[in-house]
Amino acid sequence: MDFINAYTYGFCEKQGFTRGNAWKHSLRLLAESTGCNAVILPVCAWQDHTWSVKMDSVHPDVMSAEDVRNVCGYARELGLKVILKAMVNCRDGYWRAYIHFFDQEVPVEPGWGEWFAAWTEHVKLVAKMAEENKADMLCVGCEMVGTDHRETEWRHLIAEVRGIYAGPLTYNCDKYQEDHVSWWDAVDVISSSGYYPADDLDRQFERIRGAAERAGKSFMFMECGCPSRHGSDRRPNDWRYGTGVSPETQAEWYRAFLDALERYPFVRGTGWWDWPATRLYPEYAGTDDNGYCTWGKPANALIRDFSEKTGRR
Repeated sequence: MDFINAYTYGFCEKQGFTRGNAWKHSLRLLAESTGCNAVILPVCAWQDHTWSVKMDSVHPDVMSAEDVRNVCGYARELGLKVILKAMVNCRDGYWRAYIHFFDQEVPVEPGWGEWFAAWTEHVKLVAKMAEENKADMLCVGCEMVGTDHRETEWRHLIAEVRGIYAGPLTYNCDKYQEDHVSWWDAVDVISSSGYYPADDLDRQFERIRGAAERAGKSFMFMECGCPSRHGSDRRPNDWRYGTGVSPETQAEWYRAFLDALERYPFVRGTGWWDWPATRLYPEYAGTDDNGYCTWGKPANALIRDFSEKTGRR
């Protein structure tokens, strides 16, 4: 597939965030300053905790179909492709990878059947948005490690989604899980979260290449990036790890990762993490920000150089 040079935009934005103008300014800066050719828009539902079977998909905390329509329309004006991504977060702060239930269901306990019914409804809602807005790809889940072994339920979900959305589908498995998903044949593109240490990229890229070749699918990193903290290049997946503020550390990780992309052309896409929609700080404040966003930091120019040098814009 053509290389997708994307940036995740608007993570956890709430219903109605496109009623103002800040989001447009932010999206335009993303496109102009990075040269990316696509945007990944995550539509995040919420559940109370990792064992909850109730999921809020239409809620003030969740961006609306109108918000999605507005972002897709403006992204097209800016020349960007659009990937919609179905996600869920837990209100108690636990990571979605820990969503899990008894494999042998007990009548008095919450179970996989109830949870997958709720999750399927959310993904179908996002699939409808993807079809209505002619999204270039739909991601049916993200880093849901505790659910990955439920092959039957995932295959059923994907079959239902294909009845709604006609475009290509992917699933964003977590880091180190690329060779542990048994149902890759059900999607069109394999994707994962590429938060790998800067000094271990070759070993991990080789392992991932083997997984992609065995599955016979194109591969992309639906998420990848590194915070701006001392030490974050050693554990880029952990936004709490590291100390202080260090845009230089972030830039070192980006240099290593971008070099690896050129050595391993089997990787057909990136989804840099992440660019705020309504909460983007001023460019001059980038040197004081310890998060993932590259705005106002040396890594932003590295992405731009990559886009221009490789034609991936």
